[in-house]
Amino acid sequence: MIDLHTHTFFSDGELVPAELVRRAAVAGYRALAITDHADQSNIAWLLSKLVGVVDDIGRSNNMQVLAGVELTHVAPHMIADTAKLARDNGAEIIVVHGETIVEPVMEGTNRAAIEAGVDILSHPGLIAEEDVKLAAEKGVYLEITTRKGHSLTNGHVAKLALKYGAKVVIDNDAHGPGDLVSLEMARKVALGAGMTEELFQQARKNSAALVTKVKGKA
Repeated sequence: MIDLHTHTFFSDGELVPAELVRRAAVAGYRALAITDHADQSNIAWLLSKLVGVVDDIGRSNNMQVLAGVELTHVAPHMIADTAKLARDNGAEIIVVHGETIVEPVMEGTNRAAIEAGVDILSHPGLIAEEDVKLAAEKGVYLEITTRKGHSLTNGHVAKLALKYGAKVVIDNDAHGPGDLVSLEMARKVALGAGMTEELFQQARKNSAALVTKVKGKA
């Protein structure tokens, strides 16, 4: 299992990074991205706590651990510059908090994130077909999530991703140890969203490819 969207107590998660990684390792995970909520105000501080440190934590647990951010409620016109700021401060993976139907995310966030070429657009809600087409063209991964609330539109995302050839990943959006679902539960969520077994396995490969892109091994 690989999870590329998790949170620690550096934002609204429950655990320090070391405990989050340890619990994931014991649960059978082989890679994890720590992507705490970020905007322009805290990116430098947040990444200064993670860059380099996550490599040591990962080695101690025989896991690949990525330092990243989830740009959250950043105004669409500021997403590209904020993503660049995150890269400049060492972010290995950039997730954008998409237009989930359970939060008041600004309209246009999905499109701006895709245009900025971020790595993953998380829980993109009722994403427009033209945005899915663009995600496919630009290689931005769309997230199928196991997290309650955000998962309500998984079926819509999966259907359009299949229609237009957009790549998907399956993440937990974990905020605490109870959110680290098993591989079998992730599979059930994927199948429940209308994905086939083949597409589920492809989503797993997509996650591994992102880790390999950064770390050289997944």
